[in-house]
Amino acid sequence: MRVSKRHRMFAILKWFVQDQWFLIAMGFLILISSQVQVPKAQQEIKRVVITYLSVSVIFFINGCTLPTRVLLENWYRIKIHAFVQLQCFLGTSAATFAIVSLCATNTKFMDPWLLIGFLFIGCAPTTMSSNVVMTRQAHGNTALTLVQSIISQCLCPFLTPVLLQMYLSSGAWYTKVIMNGDNYAEIYRRVFKQLGLSLFVPLLVGQVVQNVFPKPTKIVFVKWKLMKLSSVALLTLIWQTFDQAFGSGAFATVKASNIVFIIFISIALYFVWLGLCFGTSIIWLPKKDVIACCYCCPAKALAMVVPLSSVMYINISAINQSKLQIPVILYQAFQVAIGGMLTIIFRRWIRPEEEEEDREKAAAMGQPQ
Repeated sequence: MRVSKRHRMFAILKWFVQDQWFLIAMGFLILISSQVQVPKAQQEIKRVVITYLSVSVIFFINGCTLPTRVLLENWYRIKIHAFVQLQCFLGTSAATFAIVSLCATNTKFMDPWLLIGFLFIGCAPTTMSSNVVMTRQAHGNTALTLVQSIISQCLCPFLTPVLLQMYLSSGAWYTKVIMNGDNYAEIYRRVFKQLGLSLFVPLLVGQVVQNVFPKPTKIVFVKWKLMKLSSVALLTLIWQTFDQAFGSGAFATVKASNIVFIIFISIALYFVWLGLCFGTSIIWLPKKDVIACCYCCPAKALAMVVPLSSVMYINISAINQSKLQIPVILYQAFQVAIGGMLTIIFRRWIRPEEEEEDREKAAAMGQPQ
């Protein structure tokens, strides 16, 4: 009896490690980055190289594995685009502003830069990389997630500054520390340069490779499981984010009580946004699309917040810049961790539908021609 119980526990542990190796690896990388960081002189070149290279790998693999027909079909789904983008920008930003307003009653408790950092989270676009990786792992509509990520990133330079300016013009005490810049042309240049080099070009090259060499591409990425390289690339992105945060001394500048508060609010925000998205999408969308929406709406792009904060606002010291980024960094860690755990739930939720599809395909193949 004890032996069988021990074997069962070992089997569960083995399954969890194999299924959630990504989260385990992420935990190790965060631990390593907290102890050893890249020298400050090399931080900028590390950030640029890893950001462009890792995102390029993810979207090249997506280009090689997602059928062109499926991508085009999802491009023309206007209603679902409007549904996701309204939630991603207006819904999340309004909810965040309400929570920040409630938390800003005590001027001695919260650092104003942390509150502004939360507003950046609410107004930021959905992330490009983890969305696609997690949706694929959860057996959702990966093509829809990819299209929504592209649309959100393109809308970011136009919507995010306007939303931030609207919320920061409320006159609250925490908004007094910030000074506006007006170099919006630089925002557009940075964002669209990053989109072009790390998203559109790799995606296009991947589509060309898939259509010119369909059989070898399927063998390499499906049979040989090289699709897992996208998860490795995402881990690299997460490592460089925390390496930069620990290297800048950002966490040392904030009170422990504020860090605990940020963690609590980050988890609460994610589940509030997730619940709203799931509840409003399940009533009119198929399960695969619901899963895609549930990864797009609550997830936020750290890669966009850093350049936006440095261009939109002037005379921000390095310490205050780090404080502003702390809520975003911690939120990203929780959104990836929670998203990874949700892949288990979503796979079980959609399994009966997938099994029914498999039975229908098998029956169709067995019919006489």
